[in-house]
Amino acid sequence: MGSQDFTRLPLNSPMRNLVRQTTVLTFLLILGLPAARTAPGNERGTVRFATFNVSLYRDAAGRLADDLATGDDPQARRVAEIIQRVRPDVLLLNEFDFDPNGRAIDAFQRNYLEVGRSGLVPIRFRHRYVAPVNTGVPSGHDLDGDGRTNGPGDAFGFGRFGGQYGMVVLSRLPLAEDRIRSFRTFLWKDMPGARWPRDPDTGEPYYSDAARSVLRLASKNLWDIPIVWDEREVHFIVSHPTPPVFDGPEDRNGLRNHDEIRLLADYLDPQRSRYIYDDHGRRGGMGSNVPFVVAGDLNADPHDGDSRREAITALLRHPRVRAGLAPASRGGTAAAKTDGGANETHRGDPSHDTSDFANDQRVGNLRLDYVLPSRLLEIVDSGVFWPLPAEDGQAAITASDHRLVWVDLRFPSGRGRAE
Repeated sequence: MGSQDFTRLPLNSPMRNLVRQTTVLTFLLILGLPAARTAPGNERGTVRFATFNVSLYRDAAGRLADDLATGDDPQARRVAEIIQRVRPDVLLLNEFDFDPNGRAIDAFQRNYLEVGRSGLVPIRFRHRYVAPVNTGVPSGHDLDGDGRTNGPGDAFGFGRFGGQYGMVVLSRLPLAEDRIRSFRTFLWKDMPGARWPRDPDTGEPYYSDAARSVLRLASKNLWDIPIVWDEREVHFIVSHPTPPVFDGPEDRNGLRNHDEIRLLADYLDPQRSRYIYDDHGRRGGMGSNVPFVVAGDLNADPHDGDSRREAITALLRHPRVRAGLAPASRGGTAAAKTDGGANETHRGDPSHDTSDFANDQRVGNLRLDYVLPSRLLEIVDSGVFWPLPAEDGQAAITASDHRLVWVDLRFPSGRGRAE
């Protein structure tokens, strides 16, 4: 078929799409580049959801945007390489500094994701969601017990400036922006049965009454983002609970991590979620017949580490969650053997690890990052991007102490391909 004939075809005709895809594939083969998906989904009608703690944070506001402005930041280049290799359709980035004008994420997309290097195909996300988080936002109270009220540990979420360790959602599928929900201002005290920390010596509450009256539960935020997939909506529910460490015997961070994860589990239950309210005052959680995907660095391993494991265990066993076989990698198993230390006594399968803490022999590597679909979706494939030392992409994983986790999903009927 000649080019003149091709241009006469309707824009959305199957033949025109076939010709376009064939042309792209031929071009890539001539260049010796890998054939990447040119549209969300693939021949099996799947969409790839992923989460990645990229560790793209800096110690001062605006510094990340400055570092990403030229396209030469080595850490960002390695992060982009991983994303280009895995090629997710919907992606949560944890620990990406928030700035209100979007300079940092603009620069990351333009100068890194959309630039192909080392024979990799650029990736473009046409849709994104970025919003404020609680890190670095002053609480006005002494939350860490150091006798002052203006330190990073006194913010609603630990941070040296507002937005440090923020979150971003990138998507190749449209977002139903008018129905996005944010839970940044939900107060910890409004959770029934909240696990407040107590002074182990006196048994008295660790936080003052005044602090408890204003303390927010989310250390960063919790977002419910409807993703438009083949005229249906799948809710991408994302968060980044505080690490259950960096505290004292009162375990204030461990207890908060527990309740942040519990908030996720309660949100999935139409009955238990009645107490929850979003930043606009709307109450309640997920409807009973709504498909969803929970994702994020939840900072809790179901078998090992310092977290209070009841919450992550309850989320993994939630009747609406299709936890299935956990995403895995061979690299995780190899790293656990090489790193040694606490890994030698861990109970969890190291192939499921998503974080590498080789510099802390007491902690070892853990499963902290999750992509958990609802039972209304079918898992087709999954993985943790953790190559073996001799495999492609292994050098790039030094960009972060976390690994990208992905899950390919489809509607059970086989429908749901996003074009």
